[in-house]
Amino acid sequence: MRSVYSIFVMLPLVCDPGVVAQHPVLPLDQTGELVVLTRNSPTTRYIDAQGRYAGLEYDLVEMFARELGVQVRYLDRQPFYQLLPALAEHRAHLAAAGVAITPARLNAFRFGPAYQLVQPMLAYNTDNPSPRDLRDVVGMRLEVVKGSGVAERLRQLKRRTPSLTWTEVAENDSEGLLSRLSDGKVDYVITDSTVLDVGRNFYPNLARAFPVGDQQPLAWAFPKDGDPVLYKRAQEFFMRISYDGTLKRLLERYYGHVNRLDRLDIANFLENRQTLLPHFRGMFKEAQDVTGIDWRLIAALGFQESHWDPLATSPTGVRGLMMLTSDTADRMQLTDRLDPRQSIVAGAMYLQELKESLPARIAEPDRTWLALAAYNIGLGHLEDARVLTQRRGGNPDLWLDVKKVLPLLSRYEFYSTLKRGFCRGGEALALTENIRNYFDILARFEEPHTPDLYTVLAGNGGASVDGSAPRRAGDPASLRPADNSSGPYVHVVK
Repeated sequence: MRSVYSIFVMLPLVCDPGVVAQHPVLPLDQTGELVVLTRNSPTTRYIDAQGRYAGLEYDLVEMFARELGVQVRYLDRQPFYQLLPALAEHRAHLAAAGVAITPARLNAFRFGPAYQLVQPMLAYNTDNPSPRDLRDVVGMRLEVVKGSGVAERLRQLKRRTPSLTWTEVAENDSEGLLSRLSDGKVDYVITDSTVLDVGRNFYPNLARAFPVGDQQPLAWAFPKDGDPVLYKRAQEFFMRISYDGTLKRLLERYYGHVNRLDRLDIANFLENRQTLLPHFRGMFKEAQDVTGIDWRLIAALGFQESHWDPLATSPTGVRGLMMLTSDTADRMQLTDRLDPRQSIVAGAMYLQELKESLPARIAEPDRTWLALAAYNIGLGHLEDARVLTQRRGGNPDLWLDVKKVLPLLSRYEFYSTLKRGFCRGGEALALTENIRNYFDILARFEEPHTPDLYTVLAGNGGASVDGSAPRRAGDPASLRPADNSSGPYVHVVK
C-alpha cells in the first residue's frame, strides 16, 4: 500500500490556525475553501523524506480539491478521539483521516464510498509466544487508540468475553503504542492491519497474531446534515478514481511494497545501519551532491546490492559496494570499483542516467522505481517489460503495471516474443521493492542532506568519480543497456 509509499518521516506538525476555531465552518460555495479534518500519521497525512506533505488521505484530498477548483485548509485533530466530535460540530466539511465505517458511526455520520479495507489485528512482541485467541489476552496489558474503530469492536467482544480488559490511549494513531509494544512496556496492541504492516518496518520484533473481527472499510466522513452537493461530488470523485485506476495506483504507492521484507531482513538492516552506515554516510551524501538523488535512496540501493560491502564480488563479475559492471565503471570514469567512494558516486550517477533515459512523460515516483529495476536488468530488458505491459493492456509508464509483468520475462512464451530475450525480471521486482522499504526506514531514522550553496553553484559536486576533472552525470551520448546487448537504448513504447 510510501512509495513511499512510500515512504514517511514523522515530524511534529504545527497545528493549523483553524484548529482553535469555535464556529461552524461556512458553506463551501461561500468561501471557496474546503476545510478538512485529518491527523498526522503515516497512513493519512505526514511530512515525507523531501519535506513535503504526503500520505494517502492527503493525496486524495488534494485531487478532490483540484477537481472542485477550491483551496484546502487542514485541521489536524490530535488525539484521534477528538476528530469525529469536531466533525459533528461542523468544524469542517469532511474528515479524511483513515476513519473506519462502524455501525455506531453510521448512526451519527454519512460516509463516502469506501476506498480501502483494513482489518483489526492483534500485534505481539516476538520475544514472547504468539497468543492463539482472545482468551490468551485476558489479564494482559492490552492497548488500543482511544476513539478508534478497534475500541468499538472490543466493546462488542466484551459481551462474549466479560473478563477481557484493555486500555484506551489518547494517541493520534497506533505509532506510539507499537513503540511501547516493541520496548516490552505493553503486552499486546490491536490496530489496523495497514498500520501494523507499516510499523513492522521500524519494529522488526513485532508480528501479527490474529485478526480481531472482520475487515472494515475506510471512507471519508461527512456531517449527517452536511452539504448534499459536496457529498454527491465526493461520491462521483471516488467512483471515477476507482474506475480509471487512480485509486489503485495510490494504494500501490503507499502500501504496495510494505510486506516484502521479513522481520529478520529488517533487523539485519537496522543493525547494519548502526554498525556499517556511519563509515559510508558521508560518501552517500557526496553522491547526492553530485546527482541530486536523496542520499538515503542511494544508500538503500547500496545495501540491496552489497549490504554495504565495498569488496563484494558476484560470480557474474559485478563488483564493489554498488555492484557495477566493468562497462558501467568505465563509462562513469571509475578507476577502482572496490573503492567505496568511487563506487557510491558512480552508482548514483548511473542511476541518474537511467532516470534521464526514460521517457520524459513518466512521473515520479514511478520514474525512480522503473530506474531502480533497470539498474538490475538494464534499460533494454526494462523496455521489453514495458512493451509486454502495453501488450497486456497495462500502462508502461506505471510501476504498478510494469512490476506485474517483470517475472514473466523468465518464461519462454513471453521472452521469446521480446527483443532481448530471457531475463530474471523477478529479481528486479524484488530488488526495487526491497529498496523502497529500506528507503522508508532510512527516511524515518536518518536526517535529509542539504548541499551547501558552494556545492550547488559548483555544479554536481565539481568532481568526477575518481576525483579528477569535473564531469556532469549523464554526459555520455548513448547508454548501453546493462544486459550488455549491443547498440544504444531505443524507446519503442509509444
